[in-house]
Amino acid sequence: MKGTLFVCGTPIGNLDDITFRCIDTLKNVDLIAAEDTRQTVKLLNYYNIKTSLTSYHEHNKDVKGPKIISELNSGKNVAVVSDAGMPGISDPGEDLIKLCYEDDITVTIIPGPTAAVSAAVLSGIGVRSYCFEGFLPNNKKQRKSILSRLSKETRTIVLYEAPHHLKNTLSELYSVLGNRDTAIVKELTKKYENVNRGKLEDIIRYYDENEPKGEFVVVIKGLDLNDLMEEEKAAFESLSIEEHMDSYLKKGIDFKTAMKYVAKDRGVGKREIYSYLNKENKFYSDFKE
Repeated sequence: MKGTLFVCGTPIGNLDDITFRCIDTLKNVDLIAAEDTRQTVKLLNYYNIKTSLTSYHEHNKDVKGPKIISELNSGKNVAVVSDAGMPGISDPGEDLIKLCYEDDITVTIIPGPTAAVSAAVLSGIGVRSYCFEGFLPNNKKQRKSILSRLSKETRTIVLYEAPHHLKNTLSELYSVLGNRDTAIVKELTKKYENVNRGKLEDIIRYYDENEPKGEFVVVIKGLDLNDLMEEEKAAFESLSIEEHMDSYLKKGIDFKTAMKYVAKDRGVGKREIYSYLNKENKFYSDFKE
């Protein structure tokens, strides 16, 4: 019979933040695949866990992944751990899970701490709904595309960032998102845990004067719905009524329905649009022809 892959959430800082079930699992599996064996050894030593350890990270996953799958196919049980937090979130654990499903290997999860959720809650910005982007890509085109999309995001935005990239990322966010309410959460559950809250421009100023140190989660308030509506209304008002109508008509929407949409977009009554687009109006006449 095939073995099982156990996806184990481990502490994000404080080593006491681990479940009894996770300790028991790590003790009883045949192999632990760790993103950073140096970090995982500290955890294993702390709990006197003697299970064999192998490295599995972004730079060796193409070679190690098939080897771990082979172990699982031979009947061995394997635990996969990140260097901190939940595997599969911004780390190659995601790829190993996919390989298991492709090979019909059972996957189960041992829940544990997650920096994104912990930071979002601690930020005080609100997490009724949120979007998590992990680390922004280094590719300029992809990065620009994601930032553009985030500029219209109404949910709380949660990002990861390394200390040496933090100031540059904050400046980019400011240029695209504007001066939003922001919280920079660092060193979660550790001795120097800190939450730096304020407007984005104030936080940028702070890190211009204080060099970033530690691991960071950036939490930013989403775009206010009222602000979004005002932005959209302003964009519509930059169009002539004829251009606005034409944008709907080109989508195959009938004339009467298009008038209703244009009126709603512009925050006016349908009669006002109808009155403008009367039979004397060239746009109306051309359309009817």
